[in-house]
Amino acid sequence: MTKKSCLNCGHKVSGEFCSHCGQKSDTTRITLHSLIKSDILGSIWHVESKFFRTLKHVLLNPGKMAMDYISGKRITYYNLFSLLLILFGFNALALHFYLDLEPKEIPAESSKIIDFFSQYSKTILFVLIPILALNAWILFKRIKLNLAEHIIIASVSLSGILTLLLLDDGISIISLYKPISKIINVLDKILVFAILLFPAFTYYNAFKASYSKSGLLWRLLVFYTLLGIEIVAIIILLYKIF
Repeated sequence: MTKKSCLNCGHKVSGEFCSHCGQKSDTTRITLHSLIKSDILGSIWHVESKFFRTLKHVLLNPGKMAMDYISGKRITYYNLFSLLLILFGFNALALHFYLDLEPKEIPAESSKIIDFFSQYSKTILFVLIPILALNAWILFKRIKLNLAEHIIIASVSLSGILTLLLLDDGISIISLYKPISKIINVLDKILVFAILLFPAFTYYNAFKASYSKSGLLWRLLVFYTLLGIEIVAIIILLYKIF
């Protein structure tokens, strides 16, 4: 079989992709048809489908997704740290949109609190990653993951929290429509509860095959105790600086 040369690097290609640079071997001259179908629509579909597929795994199987990612199954998923930045951006936009629509006068003290969390929310949430990772590394020693691998699990957990926060922001905006505000408020409480429990769900989903239910339960209770103390300490420190 005659081997083709890669148009990007010149190496001989026998498969669908060049083994040297990774470019597709069927790259041909750009036409209007190929520009629309492959370069524009293809790239948009590839990015969007991977993004939403990753979000689905983050919400439904966060622990399994994290363990798959750690084990090397990564091409299926969107880059975790790019995902975090995108979710942070959407959350910031949703919060500003809600505050612009909110008709009520905000008391001075409440306004100060809102300004504080608006300024430091990214810091608090990003600090969650090393905190979650370090706590899990201490409590789940049997899994024999290193700290960097625990950071991956923590990043998946934070992605789920940010996704739920984004849904909660959307619900808060909808709740401004008074006739349905009571129903929406119930959904809001459910989402807040889900956000608080999401780290527990992540680690249960990741490690349920390695620990008994009682073993997981006491570790998660200690995990949340440490997490609560650490977050309160960080907020107090930042609030004093603010």
